[in-house]
Amino acid sequence: MRILKKAASLMLASAMVFSLAACGSDSGSSEGNSDATTFKIGGIGPTTGNNAIYGTAVQNGIQLAVDEINADGGINGYQIEYQFEDDQSDSEKSVNAYNTLKDWGMQMLVGTVTSTPCVAVVEETHADNMFQFTPSATTVEAIQYDNAFRMCFSDPNQGTVSADYIADNGLASKIAIIYDSSDTYSTGICQSFVSEAETKGLEIVSNEAFTADSNTDFSVQIQKAKDSGAELVFLPIYYQQASLILAQADRVGFSPLWFGVDGMDGLLDVEGFDGSLAEGLMFLTPFTPNSDDEAVQSFVAAYEEAFGDTPIQFAADAYDCMYVIKEAAEQADISPDMSVSDICDAMKGAMTGITYTGATGHDISWGEDGEPSKEPTVVIIKNGEYEVLQ
Repeated sequence: MRILKKAASLMLASAMVFSLAACGSDSGSSEGNSDATTFKIGGIGPTTGNNAIYGTAVQNGIQLAVDEINADGGINGYQIEYQFEDDQSDSEKSVNAYNTLKDWGMQMLVGTVTSTPCVAVVEETHADNMFQFTPSATTVEAIQYDNAFRMCFSDPNQGTVSADYIADNGLASKIAIIYDSSDTYSTGICQSFVSEAETKGLEIVSNEAFTADSNTDFSVQIQKAKDSGAELVFLPIYYQQASLILAQADRVGFSPLWFGVDGMDGLLDVEGFDGSLAEGLMFLTPFTPNSDDEAVQSFVAAYEEAFGDTPIQFAADAYDCMYVIKEAAEQADISPDMSVSDICDAMKGAMTGITYTGATGHDISWGEDGEPSKEPTVVIIKNGEYEVLQ
């Protein structure tokens, strides 16, 4: 990250910060910073707390793309400055992080990572008319305004596609669901799954919830699923709770088919979890690191070299976000001296006119509602690795 020259006076630096913040907060402002020579792009997500694996992956994915883009000449000839703030997957902390980035001079936001904080932050970016691009927040409300777009699938899309896949491939006819009623991500997917399951003739024989205050003991939900004769259990939840459910189901001799969504990515990395319990589990994902796709392999190699770890889908989504921003920004011919609002207006128009191929899909496009159009992928865990199902 570029450091401001110490030779600049404190008064001038303060005035510049105030100017940038005021520009961001006034959606009608047409004044930019004529002295700006770099694009300032911020990121928000959990790098500590329960969902740290997601936020850290996004932070790294953005950083890798920024480094590559800067080395290749930047965006429209301008370099990118990048700053990431931890929100611990908490809405209040996420808004505070947004304000910190605004004070820094952020012009575009990649984030937030999780859904509930994103719903809070999009209210702020909408008021400021700042371009926002979330790699992984799936709830519909996360991009409810025209300044916001997403890289991942929405909750309704995941629920619908999951039900379609189960029915179309004859995986089961009697389905149990275990979901988190305190989480917008989980409830959104659950609702659309139930609706599509009815259309597809699937029988929901058990539909049991837990909350953030009761997310360690799943004995009741598991027993009800078992007693109902469920052949498959749908888990529209995150990997932490899934690891506990799989272990507790094993202890009572319940071994149905398991089907999850993109929050399942990271399951095999849970400390102390017996990975053999996940054998045969299927879930939706836009990315699998062992794909033979050239774009995927190029990204995986670069990520492993930079961070010494195999990337999960959240890293891939974030990496693609930055390259989509570059493509849209170059089509819109924006420059860093433009106001936050003018940059946003230009990006909104450009996003609906580009088609992108990267680590998370081919020929991806966006509508005015901010939703991506791309094909989903279902993987199954075999021998401790993800295998793409056709």
